[in-house]
Amino acid sequence: MINRRSKKSVVIAGHVFWLISVGLSPACFAAQEGLADKTINTIPLSQLVTEFSRDAGETIAFDPTLLKGLTITPAQWRTTNASDLSSLLQPFSLCLAPVQNGWVIHRCDTQQNENTSKTTQTESNAITRTHPTVEIEVTGFRQSLIRAREIKRLAMVTQESILSEDITDFPDLNLADSLQRIPGITITREGGEGRQISLRGLGPDFTRVKVNGMEAMAMTSSAMDARGSVSRTRAFDFTLFASEIFNRIDVSKSYSVEQDEGGIGGTVMLYTPKPFDFVDDINTFTVKQSYNENSKQLDPSIIGLVSRRNDKLGGLVSAVYSQRHTTEFGTNTTRWRQEKKRYSGEEDSVLQHELAQGVFWFPRGHRYSLWNNNQRRLGVTASLQYAPNDKWQVAFSSIASRLHNSLDEHHIAVKDNDNVTLLAWEQNKNDKEILFAKYTDATWRIETREDENTSTFYQLSMESQWQPTSALSLNVSLGSSASDYSQPKVNKVNIRKTGVDIVTDFREDRFYGESYSTNMDTASLTGLTVKDLYFQENEIRTSYNNVKASLRYLFSNGDAVSAGAHYKSFENTGMDRARSVYPALDDNTLSKAHLSLFSQHPDKTWMQGNLNAIQTHFDLGNVQLTAEDTVDSSNFKVKENTLALYAMYDSVGHWLGKPLYTQGGIRYFNTQFTSSGIQKGLPSAVTKTYDDVLFSVNTVLELNDNWLWRASVDENITRPSIQDLAITAEVSQASRNEGDIGQVFLGNPYLKPLKSLNVETGVEWYFEDGGIMALSSFFKQINNFVVEDVEAIPYRELGLPASLLQDGDSVDDVFYVSTPENTDTTTFKGFEITYSRDLAFLPSPFDLLGVNTNFTYAEGQTLYRDVQGTGENQVKTFAGLSRRSYNFTVYYEQSHWSARVSAVYRSPYILSVQPGNTDQDESGYHATTYIDASASMQLSQSLRVTIEGLNLTDVREELYSDSNDRAYNTTLSGRTFLIGFSLEI
Repeated sequence: MINRRSKKSVVIAGHVFWLISVGLSPACFAAQEGLADKTINTIPLSQLVTEFSRDAGETIAFDPTLLKGLTITPAQWRTTNASDLSSLLQPFSLCLAPVQNGWVIHRCDTQQNENTSKTTQTESNAITRTHPTVEIEVTGFRQSLIRAREIKRLAMVTQESILSEDITDFPDLNLADSLQRIPGITITREGGEGRQISLRGLGPDFTRVKVNGMEAMAMTSSAMDARGSVSRTRAFDFTLFASEIFNRIDVSKSYSVEQDEGGIGGTVMLYTPKPFDFVDDINTFTVKQSYNENSKQLDPSIIGLVSRRNDKLGGLVSAVYSQRHTTEFGTNTTRWRQEKKRYSGEEDSVLQHELAQGVFWFPRGHRYSLWNNNQRRLGVTASLQYAPNDKWQVAFSSIASRLHNSLDEHHIAVKDNDNVTLLAWEQNKNDKEILFAKYTDATWRIETREDENTSTFYQLSMESQWQPTSALSLNVSLGSSASDYSQPKVNKVNIRKTGVDIVTDFREDRFYGESYSTNMDTASLTGLTVKDLYFQENEIRTSYNNVKASLRYLFSNGDAVSAGAHYKSFENTGMDRARSVYPALDDNTLSKAHLSLFSQHPDKTWMQGNLNAIQTHFDLGNVQLTAEDTVDSSNFKVKENTLALYAMYDSVGHWLGKPLYTQGGIRYFNTQFTSSGIQKGLPSAVTKTYDDVLFSVNTVLELNDNWLWRASVDENITRPSIQDLAITAEVSQASRNEGDIGQVFLGNPYLKPLKSLNVETGVEWYFEDGGIMALSSFFKQINNFVVEDVEAIPYRELGLPASLLQDGDSVDDVFYVSTPENTDTTTFKGFEITYSRDLAFLPSPFDLLGVNTNFTYAEGQTLYRDVQGTGENQVKTFAGLSRRSYNFTVYYEQSHWSARVSAVYRSPYILSVQPGNTDQDESGYHATTYIDASASMQLSQSLRVTIEGLNLTDVREELYSDSNDRAYNTTLSGRTFLIGFSLEI
């Protein structure tokens, strides 16, 4: 939290930074510029290449020693045409050659000089490609690091990149796995693979994702309620995409006004391959086979890419298909609770009194769990590029991805454990926490569940780049995307065995307890009855439509002015249907035909209900949910139409005799917002309009050929979560003990966007052999932060229909009502360190080793309301924020084989703080370190074999309950091994 005076100081500092940065520009320093022209008659040739790269949007690789000491007169070189640059290099016996996705400068030889005209034609057809990557003399993973380094160096914003080699050279199961190696990015996992990302500690809702330049959203789900299940947020689920369908990923951590507003954390930009990304025609095919030690299944994946091009026209198609069986197992407690118990053990009046008063913390229901998933993923991309001359180019791109999950899950839990005969406990801070307990007349509750869900994503886009003169360029792009989530089947049955003795024991492992019966075997249970059957369906659809136009004019002195317009429409709709069935007591006893033995869990075997047989027995085999089963709180729509305009000025000058690049601009946006849904049982809608002006200033000072300093100050926004903006009333259906207060969530369509002031600075050292060392620090002040306000209100006063209440509740009961509100201002800060280099100074054969590592530290806090139902507010870290994270990769590269080992660490973090939840003041995850490895060998010029291993230490994911660190959910997903063969023709 910061006070009003400090807030004012930060704003003043931001405007001072703006004035200083713009004031350093030659446009505002005519006298100094004139003096500079007299004293600086020539510039280094390396500066020419750098400024050309920024002016033309190109990335050019070269050996710094090749250009060392070479200079050129400024009046000779101002251009954005690659053929002009090639001509300027020729007097120095240097040539500009096209390579995969870009350019490289090298010494000319006789053959190359003879082919100059041919080379120039190829160059001029490709000059409008935005930020291409380049291929220099090294190959493989080392090559990708050098190319990514050059992209980072040329960017005006703080940016990281992953290129195709980096994606394919690691055993990444999906896109999130690839992103986790970028400094500041951490991921959440589902079935052992990444699902969502946090950037510098800010959660998935704060990160905007663009696919081929267009903002997009992708949705999947988790089988576990503790991981979010099906949610309607602005988070992007990367599980939907195989990493191989993209050939480049950029992550912008600072903001520039030509970018779409909306990502306080940053922007992830995904690019599919295009034919002009490659110098020649290309055909690549890869086949992989994977094995997971938990599922014990062999799974295939097939990858193919075909690209054809000439000087004017190119076409490309790529496809990835994979199947993956996953099995996660473990134990969980469904949180802990102070529960009143009866005591029937040896006489102990003190213990009996404490149990009756609810002094002890018990697990709500210790259970063994296992989740199986048969996952099938298909991704297809296609691209067509046409460049009839060096003035105009147009590209059409499409991408489609489909993820289908067939899930089954199995649980056996301790319930109705109200009668205690023996227990052991320990003092955990101020709480008495049960380690061991023996219950009589308890219940085994056994759940069997089957799910089917499908996530699809598609996008069509067009981008046209026209350069009518060497100084003027015009870009137009448009696109449409949609992400559909359909879950037509969630069927489950709960059966139970009552009147049994059960022991629960956490003494050996506080996060992996055991439960067993002393008077019967769970593998041979009899007398089982049906508690309930449950059916659910979900549908969610999100769509984006984008139209953009921008122009840029380059002045003769190297300055440039840009302006653009952007129209974007966004819509999110969805609906849940659900039905519970409670069989009559005289018809709920099960026979052997309704049961099966479940033995897949390594720690427990039990009798479970045969879901199909039980549904058939109760004539529920073909349940069709209808409109009457619609959950009103899920039936809502959010729509946003946004028009944005921006203007930006780029200046090139000198400060203290060093090249200084400054980029400043403003962005105006206007959003028309509509939220519609069911309010107090009746259809309702809220429409509003809001607008704002944002600014950004980015500067880069090149201290010498190897060192640069960059700084930025900007404003950005993040729009609130879709669920928070909905017209909805959600009454919790969670089970409660006698005396517990229920919870109601009310959406708030009047929420304002979160707005941040961001300041960043850093130094970067680019040394020989492609190495880099960078240190950057960042600060964010976030206004309009959204928190949930909680108030105890009788249900009758809410005006909600009684039909939303669960059995046993009354309209006269008091409920904790939580509503999201814009209330707080908070700050966020941290730093990053990146280091990457070859270890060529080591003696052979260790001179072929290299390291690539980064470390991020971040801290930020906010005020949470009514923590643990106490009525008190507490300051805690942001949800999803790990204070420390690092990646460490060691690689070895020879001409015919290579190997890599990578470790990814994430420190503990809070998952959520639910106001009014009396069971816990927070929940979160313990620290994890994942280790992956891969090796490859080139068997021939066109054939390569790879061997990969993921999660080699079989990490135990531990979700904790409460700051007292009690066990909530502990799972293991197992090691995965892959072997693959790649053929390039």
